[in-house]
Amino acid sequence: MTSLPHEAASMTDIIACSGAAAKVIDGKAAAAAVDAAVAEGVRQITPTLGRIPCLAVVLVGQNPASALYVRNKIRRAEAVGMRSVQHRLSADVNQKTIIDLIRQLNTDAGVDGILVQLPLPAGLDGARVVQSLDPTKDVDGLTSRNAGALVLGAAGIRPCTPSGCVFLARRTLGDLTGKSVVVIGRSILVGKPATLLFLAENCTVTLTHSRTGDLPRICRQADIVVAAVGRPGLVKGSWIKPGALVIDVGINRIDSKDGQSRLVGDVDFESAIETAGFITPAPGGVGPMTIAMLLVNTVAAASHRAGLDVPDPVAAVLPR
Repeated sequence: MTSLPHEAASMTDIIACSGAAAKVIDGKAAAAAVDAAVAEGVRQITPTLGRIPCLAVVLVGQNPASALYVRNKIRRAEAVGMRSVQHRLSADVNQKTIIDLIRQLNTDAGVDGILVQLPLPAGLDGARVVQSLDPTKDVDGLTSRNAGALVLGAAGIRPCTPSGCVFLARRTLGDLTGKSVVVIGRSILVGKPATLLFLAENCTVTLTHSRTGDLPRICRQADIVVAAVGRPGLVKGSWIKPGALVIDVGINRIDSKDGQSRLVGDVDFESAIETAGFITPAPGGVGPMTIAMLLVNTVAAASHRAGLDVPDPVAAVLPR
C-alpha cells in the first residue's frame, strides 16, 4: 500500500564495524524512524476517523517466543498512539473457537487490523485460520486475496517481513533497478513474497532453497542476498559477492559451548561481514522492521476502510 522513494540510507542507520569490510545496518534505528512517521499518520487520521486506529492480536498457546513477539508488537502499537486489543487463547482451544473469534473481529467496526500470531499449536490448521480473516484487516498480508494482489501487482496489504527487507534494501542502496537478488527460502511468509516485492523494484530475482544445486555459486552472483531458510549459519562469507548487501531474516536458537542458548541468523555473520558491503544483524536487523511494517499496514488499513487518504509513513522517513 506504500511506495518507497529512491533514496539511500541515512548513515545514522548504519554502524561502521572497525576492522571489517561491511557496515552493519541498524534495524532498530530504521524502525524507530518509521514508527515516528506512523505516529504522525495516526495523529492525522484520528480526528476524521473519529477514534484511535486499533490493532487486535490473537495469541494461541504459551509459546515463549510468540508471547514475546506479541508483547513487542503491542508495545510498539501503543507507543505510536494506536489502541491494541489482545486475545489470548489456551493451546487446547478448538479451531472453531479461533475462527469464531476472528469473525467477531472481522465485523467489529472499531478494529482496523487483525494479526494471528503464527505458528499455531500442533493440531490447528494455521492456513485455514488465516484465510478466515477479512482481507481488509489482514495486516500481515497473508490471505489469498492479498497474496493474489501481490502476484498481480494490484493494490493490497503486503506481508510485513518481506516489505521490511525491501525497505532496508532501498534505504541502504537507493534505486534497486537492475540489481540481482538471490532469495534463499521459499516460504509463503518470506521467500515467495520477497521475490515478488523485489521484482516490483525492477530487480532480477533468483528464488532458491535448501535443495538448490550449487547454492554458493548462485549467491556469489548477487548484489543482494536475502537469507530466510531457517538454517543457522548456512550462508558463509565465501558465498558473498564482495560489496553485496546481505539481509538475514533467520532467527534460530542454538546452544552455546557454555550451555547457554543464543539467537543467530541464517548467515555466518563473522565470516560474511568480511566480504559484504552491508549486512543486517540477527537479531536487531529485520525483526524491528517487521513490526514497523505491521504498524504501517494497520494505519493504511484504517484509512482505506474509512475512505480516507492513506498516509505514507515509509515515504515520510526518506528525504526526496
